[in-house]
Amino acid sequence: MVMLIWWKSRHKPLPGFLSMCFKWNFILLSLFQLFLFTFVLNVSCDELTTERNRIVQKDAQFDYTYNDEVNNDNQTIYAFNHTVSRNKTEGVRVWVNLLSENTKSPILFVVRQKQAVLSFQVPLILRGLYQRKYQYTQVGRTLCQPPTRAVSEMQYFYVDVSTLSSTGISYQLRISRVESFTLQTEVKFSFTATPSQPQYFKYDFPDGVDSVIVKVNSQTNFPCSVMSIQDILCPVYDLDNNVAFIGMYQTMTKTAAITVQRKEFPSNSFYVVVVVKTEDEACGGPLKYYPLLPDQLMDPGNRSKTLEVVVSPAIKPDVYVMGMLFCLGIFLSFYVLTFLVACVENKRRRGQTNPADMSPAETASLLGKGLVTPSPYEYGSVADNGSSFSSEAITDSIASAEVHYGYMERSMESVGCSRRDSLSSVEEDDYDTLADIDSDKNIVRTKKYLCVSDLARKDKRILSKKYQIYFWNIATIAVFYALPVIQLVITYQTVVNVTGNQDICYYNFLCAHPLGALSSFNNILSNLGYVMLGLLFLLIVLHRDIAHNRALVRNDLAALECGIPKHFGLFYAMGTALMMEGLLSACYHVCPNYTNFQFDTSFMYMIAGLCMLKLYQKRHPDINASAYTAYACLAAVIFFSVLGVVFGKGNTVFWIVFSVIHILATMLLSTQLYYMGRWRLDSGVFRRVLNTVYTDCIRTCSGPMYIDRMVLLVMGNIVNWSLAAYGLIEKPSDFASYLLAIAICNLLLYFAFYIIMKLRSGERIQCLALVCILFTAVVWGFALYFFFQGLSTWQKTPAESREHNRDCILLSFFDDHDIWHFLSSIAMFGSFLVLLTMDDDLDNVQRDKIYVF
Repeated sequence: MVMLIWWKSRHKPLPGFLSMCFKWNFILLSLFQLFLFTFVLNVSCDELTTERNRIVQKDAQFDYTYNDEVNNDNQTIYAFNHTVSRNKTEGVRVWVNLLSENTKSPILFVVRQKQAVLSFQVPLILRGLYQRKYQYTQVGRTLCQPPTRAVSEMQYFYVDVSTLSSTGISYQLRISRVESFTLQTEVKFSFTATPSQPQYFKYDFPDGVDSVIVKVNSQTNFPCSVMSIQDILCPVYDLDNNVAFIGMYQTMTKTAAITVQRKEFPSNSFYVVVVVKTEDEACGGPLKYYPLLPDQLMDPGNRSKTLEVVVSPAIKPDVYVMGMLFCLGIFLSFYVLTFLVACVENKRRRGQTNPADMSPAETASLLGKGLVTPSPYEYGSVADNGSSFSSEAITDSIASAEVHYGYMERSMESVGCSRRDSLSSVEEDDYDTLADIDSDKNIVRTKKYLCVSDLARKDKRILSKKYQIYFWNIATIAVFYALPVIQLVITYQTVVNVTGNQDICYYNFLCAHPLGALSSFNNILSNLGYVMLGLLFLLIVLHRDIAHNRALVRNDLAALECGIPKHFGLFYAMGTALMMEGLLSACYHVCPNYTNFQFDTSFMYMIAGLCMLKLYQKRHPDINASAYTAYACLAAVIFFSVLGVVFGKGNTVFWIVFSVIHILATMLLSTQLYYMGRWRLDSGVFRRVLNTVYTDCIRTCSGPMYIDRMVLLVMGNIVNWSLAAYGLIEKPSDFASYLLAIAICNLLLYFAFYIIMKLRSGERIQCLALVCILFTAVVWGFALYFFFQGLSTWQKTPAESREHNRDCILLSFFDDHDIWHFLSSIAMFGSFLVLLTMDDDLDNVQRDKIYVF
């Protein structure tokens, strides 16, 4: 029957609609059978896979080492439980050791806690510079312990161990309690850390303590480490590649210290994290060779480091108050002392006869009796044929020279009238005050025997305006220099506070007391002395200036024709420079580093230059450098200082160029001083030099015309050439201090020459000036002792710089560098007073009897 139907179906075609239905039914039936087959197959495979990938959960115990094996067919879960107390924090540490070698796939460890998850792989791969890879088979991590509100709570956590390796990998696992997880105040705790086994501990602020200092010490420099302060949050960033993500941190070799304030941590507690770095380059150590292959693993070596941590209370607010009162008290005492000295001096002067009450003839007679007897000193010459001159011969020679050049004794009254009649609107360049052609300045300045009157012939008011430009120029420079400096250091401090990177600024972290946004307030406060004593010096100069002007108004002939000409513009500039040194030094100490060190030294160069100019101006008032020339030269010095800091470290080309410029500048300045400005630098200078050498040295073999100037300049050239040779050979890394040493050496040399020549000329040093000299010398000695203590140095890495950090030594608030600030400000103030008072003994000596040297 079936065969019959089949035969009919072949020989009798079905209608079109029925044929189409038959085909779709057949397709749907086939798809259903295929889906059913696939479903059954997947179920069978899942059951088979479940049987192969077994998950084993174990109830594990603390302080027990588990030796197990794992592959892609099994996964092990270790279940732990422990009691968490609100009043006691107990640390839990996971330690893993990989026993199998040459594993291609790592083991993944995942620690699941109630409020945190920690995962890491073993072997652990840590990266260094230039994509160097270091492999560690032992890993130790401390679990983050989130705070609990319950008095006591049972918490569970699980350690999942898995891998994709087809072969078994053996490992060791140990979970242990950290009994000393919470640090105690003033209690030292030692521990060991490696790059793969960092350590961190918790500290709770005790009652009544608002600030603490965390110190971490080690007996060895390397391996390089990082100490971090982090808030009580999970996760804790305790690896080399993430420790800088949050909190405050600093690199360390032997010492690290961070001051922590309670207000920065709302939970009144924080973590102290210590991480050992994979490489030592950040701490000044050597760099390993560059890997030849991209995925080559570097040998980490033994990078275990033993460290010691201690948390100590920082100073209390009353120490801040005591430090500020101490600082103010010291410098206010100088105001009181100055007032007392001024009172005694005024009382002494009132007891003397006032020359203004005398007639001009009596005044001239009195001054004539008080003249200093010329000493057997021959300025700028040597005796022919080795003969020496007597006192009488020198006096006769001076008198004859004055007659030869047309000098005439003028009455004091006529001189005063001529000065009163001079026009104040006349400028120095418009008209020469030397009316007599026989007394032309080119002739006067080449005399063998020069007196101050020979170099003080220009109108006083014109010179006063000339020297007042020094003050106004430096005031303008100070404003334009200080404003961007203040803005920059505020930015530096903000970056430090926001990023937490303590390596940006080179503080003495063992004595850095924060206040507000400032990280080291004590180093800033100690610069107050420069400002206060600079202001005091300005007041003293102002008092002298007013007294001198009053004397001129009442036609005091001693003020008109006696003593060193009184020009106070340079003194005002010196006082302003001292105040600016204090301000810029404070700005530098907001965040001291090599990029802003010139802030601390720029006005030191200016102070040294202004002091030398003032010394020269005393005996050469008419031919001293203008303010524009002087500040242009000082700007060139500061420019070279910046170049030296940026490019001078180990750069032979730079040192050659600088040494050549240094020697050439010394020679040009020596020529300027020797000939008192009467020479020209043009194309014929070499011809004139050769002619002078041939005439004076080869043909006649005569000595120098100005022997004393020659002695000074020879000594100065020896010192400067020696300093240039030292710089070229040694290439000191601290170029700014090297340049400052050159300026100070030249200043001291010139000052010593001035004092020696002053005494040789028969002049004397009054008691007040002598006390200032001795006092200043002693203070400078102590100041330099504290300066060379070197509590930090930006020439090294921040970690190496911290090796020089020391504790506070004064009132638990000031360190050695703060004392340097105190003493150096006092010493500079004393040096200024020496320059101001050292020629007071000449106030009643006529200027034509005061020698020039």
